[in-house]
Amino acid sequence: MKPRHICFALCLTLLAALGAAVADTRLNSGQITTSLLGVSDSRLSITAAELRQRAVANVQNFPGEVPPPGHLLVIPELDKLAQFTVEINFDFDSAAIKPESYRDVGAIADALHNPILLGYGILVIGHTDAVGTRTYNLGLSQRRAEAIRNALVDPFGVNPAVLEAVGLGEEQLQDPKHPKAAVNRRVQLINIGKRFCFGRSGEQFQCP
Repeated sequence: MKPRHICFALCLTLLAALGAAVADTRLNSGQITTSLLGVSDSRLSITAAELRQRAVANVQNFPGEVPPPGHLLVIPELDKLAQFTVEINFDFDSAAIKPESYRDVGAIADALHNPILLGYGILVIGHTDAVGTRTYNLGLSQRRAEAIRNALVDPFGVNPAVLEAVGLGEEQLQDPKHPKAAVNRRVQLINIGKRFCFGRSGEQFQCP
């Protein structure tokens, strides 16, 4: 084989490998389902409303653009539950989901339609970076979490009774040393335990 042809073949092989690597990093419902498993009888004792109130109180108790060291909002219960983190892109300073992120929202919906996860309650938690005021970011993250919840319900058909949206703003930075970094802008899905059980005929009822 001529050197030129060998080079061309090697380039094609490299491009194919790179393409496969990119494809492997794309979000899929199997990844999400696997991450959200691992919760059986565990339940979250704090409600979504109480979680939102803790975030509001943290902003009020420690005012300023960035929480002082040691005063990020910590909810140990959440860390013990099965969860998945994903980046969803929104229009700037808006709760409008960018079109390119609807594929990821659809992957989340596919996971939540999996029979293994049916009936489990899911917290949709929105986080922001530290650009802007903490009070504003708290409100923005709530609107974005609600936008994702609403999209999961319509058009993707997830049962609204199992979804609760909570915005925590910048109160739980992923990278506190770099509060304005993009890694802090994320959405957490947390399995908070069984909400609904099913009878022999498939009827749904609230678990005791």
